[in-house]
Amino acid sequence: MSALSVRQVRRRFLVLHGLRWLPTGLMVPVMILLMQERGLTLSQIGLVSVAQGLVVLALELPTGGLADALGRRPVLIAAWLVNLAALALFAVADSFALFFLVWALQGVFRALDSGPLESWYVDATLAADPKAEYEPGLGYAGTVIGVAISAGALLGGGLVALGPVGPVSALTVPVLVAAALQVVALVALLVLLREVGPAKGAGALRASVAEAPRMVGQAFGLLRRSRVLLALVSVELFWGFGMVTFESLLPVRLAEVVGDPDRAAALLGPANSAAWLAGAAGAALTPLLLRWLGAAPSAALLRILQGVTVVGMGLLAGPAGVLVAYLACYTVHGASNPLHMGLLHRQVDGPYRTSVISLNSMMGQPGFALGAIVLTALADAVSVSTAMLVGAVVLAVAAPLYLPAWRAGRHPAPAANTGPASGAVPATGSAPETGSGPPGAGDDCRQSVGGRPEADAAPAPGG
Repeated sequence: MSALSVRQVRRRFLVLHGLRWLPTGLMVPVMILLMQERGLTLSQIGLVSVAQGLVVLALELPTGGLADALGRRPVLIAAWLVNLAALALFAVADSFALFFLVWALQGVFRALDSGPLESWYVDATLAADPKAEYEPGLGYAGTVIGVAISAGALLGGGLVALGPVGPVSALTVPVLVAAALQVVALVALLVLLREVGPAKGAGALRASVAEAPRMVGQAFGLLRRSRVLLALVSVELFWGFGMVTFESLLPVRLAEVVGDPDRAAALLGPANSAAWLAGAAGAALTPLLLRWLGAAPSAALLRILQGVTVVGMGLLAGPAGVLVAYLACYTVHGASNPLHMGLLHRQVDGPYRTSVISLNSMMGQPGFALGAIVLTALADAVSVSTAMLVGAVVLAVAAPLYLPAWRAGRHPAPAANTGPASGAVPATGSAPETGSGPPGAGDDCRQSVGGRPEADAAPAPGG
């Protein structure tokens, strides 16, 4: 991996990132409608989606530890194969049980996929140049995610507009195309992602599986020793709760102000595409925000601003007002994730990087599940606007959790003293490496990424 330059590492990272998220974009316009077409009620759709959260919660840390012990490449290959299986099953599922299985497989995929690609990028960048800045690349990745999902959503909507193809319904066509694109992504992964890893074979696999719990334990040890890291991963609880407002409640709110669910659905296709482009534009602001305020203050300010945009979605009258607030929300969302992930990466080094990313991603799952239960119940009992206001407050109150990172940045500890007093995590390896470990949104890296665009990204089959 050291043979690659920083520019080559970044280029491969961005290409693979785009191919990973393009199938997700195809699924965005059709996933709920297709399940309804196959006979599921909205409450049943909510129940089957819980399968993903439960599986991710159970597997996020073990798969992150496995990635750090075995290597990023094999775990990513396994993740994208599982996603291909989930897409294939989604194309034919016609019952509650089968859709539950689809979302469970999606949970396995997201747990495996959360972290390794981003960890590979950071470690490979530092291997090429230990002084290189990787935050701009994380920002570019957010832009790529936005463009890929936007393009996928437009393509998916166009395929639906073309109508059925023989016995295949119009809503099913994008799912089949997404599966085909997932095959393309797998081939690209095999060609582009190279890392120097331990010996392969059954013995190496058994050793890596045995090593995974220790890697997870070490990651928790880092969390216990660093108040900065603990505060950063706690942000995900609030973020996950608040994301329900613009991922699940926005379509209901739009239908409410439009007065016609069919017209609202027609608006959502281009709105979703525009929202992801807005997120891409927000991610592109990362270098400017880093120079202007710094990572931690910018991240805190964006948490508050995102709460304000959700208030706009809940209170503004007419579809234009709601959609403008929705686009503003996604702009902030796109800008937030690279800053958050950059702060997270600064707190850990060496072979435990993916495990810590998995910890961060895992925290968003119970937050989202709790938000889905509480806010949808509140929307039914009171109003959608009230539920969105509550979600907005929860998003905003996470801002102070960036204070420890801000203080640590203002008063960095001497090189010989990087322990808990400074809020920084001691380095866990003598040097960043590229081959010691394998996916654990989010976000994402929620994905990011991210992450958890996981991130972060809509918790849907293919994403």
